[in-house]
Amino acid sequence: MDKQNKIQELDEVVIRFSGDSGDGMQLIGTLFANASALLGNGVSTFPDYPSEIRAPQGTVGGVSGFQVHLGSKKVNTPGDYCDVLVAMNPAALKANAKWVKKGGMIIADADQFNEKGYTRAGYKTLDAVSELKLEDFKVIASPITTLTKESLKESGLDNKSIVRSKNMFALGMIYYIFDHPLNFTESYYEVKFKKKPQIIEANKKTLRDGFNYAANIHAIPNTYKVKAASPSKKGRYRTINGNTATAWGLIAASEKSGLPLFCGSYPITPATDILVELAKRKDLGVKTLQAEDEIAGICTAIGASYAGNFAVTTTSGPGLSLKSEALGLAVMTELPLVVIDVQRGGPSTGLPTKTEQSDLMQALWGRNGEAPMIVIAASTPSNCFDYAFMAGKLTMEHMTPVLLLSDGYIANGSQPWCIPSMSEFPEIKPPIVPEHTEGYMPYARDDEKLARGWAFPGKKGIAHRVGGLEKDFLKGSISYEATNHERMVKVRAEKVKRVQNFIPEQEVVGDAEGDLLVIGWGGTYGHLFDAVSEMRKEGKKVSLCHFNYINPLPKNTHDILKKFKKIVVCELNLGQFANYLRTNFDEFHYYQYNKIQGLPFTVVELVDKFNQILEGK
Repeated sequence: MDKQNKIQELDEVVIRFSGDSGDGMQLIGTLFANASALLGNGVSTFPDYPSEIRAPQGTVGGVSGFQVHLGSKKVNTPGDYCDVLVAMNPAALKANAKWVKKGGMIIADADQFNEKGYTRAGYKTLDAVSELKLEDFKVIASPITTLTKESLKESGLDNKSIVRSKNMFALGMIYYIFDHPLNFTESYYEVKFKKKPQIIEANKKTLRDGFNYAANIHAIPNTYKVKAASPSKKGRYRTINGNTATAWGLIAASEKSGLPLFCGSYPITPATDILVELAKRKDLGVKTLQAEDEIAGICTAIGASYAGNFAVTTTSGPGLSLKSEALGLAVMTELPLVVIDVQRGGPSTGLPTKTEQSDLMQALWGRNGEAPMIVIAASTPSNCFDYAFMAGKLTMEHMTPVLLLSDGYIANGSQPWCIPSMSEFPEIKPPIVPEHTEGYMPYARDDEKLARGWAFPGKKGIAHRVGGLEKDFLKGSISYEATNHERMVKVRAEKVKRVQNFIPEQEVVGDAEGDLLVIGWGGTYGHLFDAVSEMRKEGKKVSLCHFNYINPLPKNTHDILKKFKKIVVCELNLGQFANYLRTNFDEFHYYQYNKIQGLPFTVVELVDKFNQILEGK
């Protein structure tokens, strides 16, 4: 077989792995993405978990998916629709058939497409191709489970372990189809299972047998190769997801400030992995506490901040609600604190594994009294590092809490990341009060930032009180005086407003004026960027203004808005940022495009909507 004649080069491709939540789809999706990144491809991923811890096996509600988009240049999204779908059972096919491009390839484990599998997945017939109208797709039904059992029949593993390896057989097939070498993944086995040589050999054999099976069946006439992307920046790269990048950005801020990092948190999907990642870094002086609840998590962090630590707490929407009273305490005491909210679908328990942007109003105003906070938002998995670092810098230098918004899409998604040198990042200079400061007043302020000094307990000559009751403007002692309260409320608000002087001006992707300005914030960046880029290639006067700094907004926001004929705000909620802009700049009309499905936007739907607005429809 002359493989050289079979290779077809592609600019980009999207693969979606899907199966039961116990089928290992997240693992093989990650392995394929990592191998692609090591080959130099641009990569973006989208894990899609079921919301129940263990949904009934074989049901559509229990389907777990992992989508990988690789390209010969930088890719910004996991792709709208996939070229290849791996479906390990009927439920996976039923849940994901709508996401396959017309004429795309579907690889199915034929062993699972039996009466039991069809019934559990809620089919009306025993013919998935006809029922789902897949006649125009290239469906490859392979007995993956049977072939895996045959591959490992002499491995000495029990039947459950053997069947569990079927995901690696499917991965081997995909490696053949896309001309990927096996060595990267085989090296992973050797590290992951170094104390279990039997497991190493079983995984290697299954992977190779899946590869060879795909090479020998006539149903796959071509193999495909996506050329390596040229990196926009020279350096050492690795794939990283948003939660890991957030944890590392916090550690970097700790290093630059010279203060130890403390994280007090309660585990909650999809933020838990930040706490897990920080707990691994005792070697870097990180201290973590898994508290008994959300309130204890933030209160331990406030106590750690008072004691002189760079303090952090992590959560998602329901946990942010529980932390609201303690957030007011952090505002009142004017102590540094970073609160990270990895947003998910709500309300209540809602859609804990699905993405949404519905916590913005809560982040801005979800506290009693006048309790303004700095609010910023990351927009890609990799820049979670940058905005976590910036959250640390702002909170410690301005002596006020910072709320960093992420979301399930960028927290779990991954992309290549150029590992930075710490020399690229600015120093962080907290206003630490030295011992024996003459005439020390706990609430005396820096003229430029209005930040009070950070006096650590136990230091001589700077003893002071903290607490939740209103403070005297200078002494920090309890004050019930009416004009003092008004003065303190205004100065705390002004302190947050002055952060405008320490953040960059807002940038516009495209021309500074035109027919349509697309506005977004947070994790919608990649889809909005691709949609705007596609329309600009067609000669349309469309630009993108994507916000990372939300409270306060950048100084030049008004100047940007007034230069466009039409403005559309795109969000994964019912219009919270659009309403926030109306509050600040009510002279403009804002079109809205909102989606609340637990899924990110697609580029196709965005382009269609923007064209409708341009055409006056």
